[in-house]
Amino acid sequence: MREEDSQGAGQDPSLKLEEFLPYRFSVITNRVSRHLAKAYESRFGISIPEWRVIANLARFAPMTAGEVAERSSMDKVKVSRAISKLVEAGLIIKNLDSADRRRGQLQLSAEGERVFHQIVPLALGWEEQLLNGLSPDERRALTSILNKIQTVLDDVDA
Repeated sequence: MREEDSQGAGQDPSLKLEEFLPYRFSVITNRVSRHLAKAYESRFGISIPEWRVIANLARFAPMTAGEVAERSSMDKVKVSRAISKLVEAGLIIKNLDSADRRRGQLQLSAEGERVFHQIVPLALGWEEQLLNGLSPDERRALTSILNKIQTVLDDVDA
């Protein structure tokens, strides 16, 4: 079999998708999110985007929908749908801007805070399980590497 045949039609031999860092980050992120979501979806009826909105509001409220989208790197439509569901469920409060009724400041309701505080131990426990196989030095190295990559991305976005 020729080498080009074993690589697939039209595939660039210099790109090994499974080793390409952006692809790996995407796959890992999706897998981590799906596994973590199992800890809260069935119990609280909250989707991954809804959890991300709740977590951001718990940390940074009050925020606008646009600020949530920017901080979480989620699509604005996905954020808008999550916010609508969370408002309907009584987990967040949207205070409309008197000058611009389309723009609202979001914050967790008392029920939203209660749900957040119930999910946090599940999330932190799951994170600990995920990192369990790493030594303290490896954890510090991982944090350092992720911080450096974040700094590069921040510089590119600036």
